[in-house]
Amino acid sequence: MRENCEWEGILSELRRAFSVEVSEGALIPTIRDARVSELVSRFRECFILDVVGRELAEAEEWLGKVDSELETLSRRYRLSGYSLPREFKSFRENPLAHLKKKIFVYVYDYARGKMGSKELVKKCSSAVYTSLRTNMRSAYQVWGFSAILNHLSERGFSMHFPEHRYLTIDRAGKQKLGKIPPNIVVFNPRRGFISFFYEAPRPLSWEDSEDLQAVWSLYTTLRPDLLVYSGKVMDIVELGSSPPVRRPDMIVEFKELTDWYERSRDLKSYFKKSPLTAEEWRSMWLSGLYAGLADALGVKRSEIRKSVEEGRSLRIREHKLVQLYASLYRPRRSILVSRSEVPGPLKSELEGSGIEVVDGVGFEREKLKPVAEAVESCGSFLGVEYVSVDLPVEVVVRLSEYAERAGLGDVASAIGELLRRANGL
Repeated sequence: MRENCEWEGILSELRRAFSVEVSEGALIPTIRDARVSELVSRFRECFILDVVGRELAEAEEWLGKVDSELETLSRRYRLSGYSLPREFKSFRENPLAHLKKKIFVYVYDYARGKMGSKELVKKCSSAVYTSLRTNMRSAYQVWGFSAILNHLSERGFSMHFPEHRYLTIDRAGKQKLGKIPPNIVVFNPRRGFISFFYEAPRPLSWEDSEDLQAVWSLYTTLRPDLLVYSGKVMDIVELGSSPPVRRPDMIVEFKELTDWYERSRDLKSYFKKSPLTAEEWRSMWLSGLYAGLADALGVKRSEIRKSVEEGRSLRIREHKLVQLYASLYRPRRSILVSRSEVPGPLKSELEGSGIEVVDGVGFEREKLKPVAEAVESCGSFLGVEYVSVDLPVEVVVRLSEYAERAGLGDVASAIGELLRRANGL
């Protein structure tokens, strides 16, 4: 990383490197200094290191933890590969280069006189901080999800779905067929199946219904980090229920910030500004949402609805949002994983509302053991009649030969016959 970066001086050089003409109200820049590209790159790097240099160093440490957990995940589940959310993938490859992309347009707008230095600094700072925090949140979620799966591997679970063993830790393009499929289904011969849905639900792509697209747009932000289902669940869409997804057996929420519980979120963007429509499915969803918000905030449902219809902001503390998830989705168990310690009174409040708190986790996989044990308890054979089991090639060949000699139809019949003989039946 560069030291003694004076980005204020670079700004002055950058402005002089351009000449700007006004044509029909538009600012048309002309580069008159061959060093423009170098100046733009230097400013972005110096500015980012000055504003978030310490946080960036911390982020790189976090990414090392993520990389280690993903390597273990790949080895234990014999993955053919994995994909990450697009933004996080770029950040993970090169955090500084990723943040530089976020302020590229602003720097050129400044260079051609479209904004002043104060506005530039304000917009660049906001873009850098937002991107950094978003990606550090993604880092902790990916680490936590991977660590839970690694715990389950130690307990005898293996990957059942996807069959090609390519794990997608995102939801890009997964809803194109009008369904919400799992990211991964794991299997243990004794415990059964467990289905995981990472950052679901997301909008569906139903081209034959604009109304359906509208209702699912509500889900782009109101979604827990991880939904867990007992058994093999290949689609969680249930448009006739409220909310229109299958009731999860468990919700797991990750909190990476030290002071996450002191922060609030504006829910205004979660609602449509237009008048409510009369469609039954949408009415059911909104009714459930109002009820959940009212319960989490401790106010009347009518007050929530009035605020939404008047277009007023609804600010909710992060810990109340966790309670909202529990109230809205009604999981059988809700677990909050916090990287830092949660204050006693708040922890008691969350546990009093039925949310299990696992705090002070940091990046220690062993501290997620209680979460893995809870997830393991979700294992069942629901939704399954037949089970596919990975066997060494040599074993499959020998079973096939035995089936042929014994006049049995297939390998499954051969295994059944051998088990009967072993039990003296």
